[in-house]
Amino acid sequence: MKKITLAVFLAVALASCNKKNESIVKDVNNKDSLTLNESDIQIDEIPENCYMEATGKDSLFVRISDNLGTVTGKMHYKNFEKDSSFGDLVGMADGDTLKLEYNFQAEGTTSTREIWFLKKDGKLIEGIGEYNETGEQYKDPKLLKFTGGHTLNPADCKSIERKLK
Repeated sequence: MKKITLAVFLAVALASCNKKNESIVKDVNNKDSLTLNESDIQIDEIPENCYMEATGKDSLFVRISDNLGTVTGKMHYKNFEKDSSFGDLVGMADGDTLKLEYNFQAEGTTSTREIWFLKKDGKLIEGIGEYNETGEQYKDPKLLKFTGGHTLNPADCKSIERKLK
């Protein structure tokens, strides 16, 4: 009798262990409730803004994207009978001022220059100031003037895309 009771007890114990294992396997196969499906995530594209200025036969094209204050883009100075340059912009937005580094190619060499723009009335106005001895950074950004430089008007990005290459 003791053997039968012990056998029944073991059978019940094994059956309950087996059920626990099945529920553990089912839980592992179920998705984590904190896991997100890609369809649940909406990532908005970072908007691009394009600008241009044409003065006589010279032109300037700019495309920028502002991702929460981090600004990236492209710029192309296309000058008639003078050296042109094209390259990348990277920097930050500080209120209505874009403080950028322009990494560009001109005359077969690669250079870097600081360039600031003021966003005003939907336009970009280039800051004018004295550069340091290397010609890469402004001597005193507090003395920058946003008059007398390039004033870029909004432009359709699709229409100027080929000019930025």
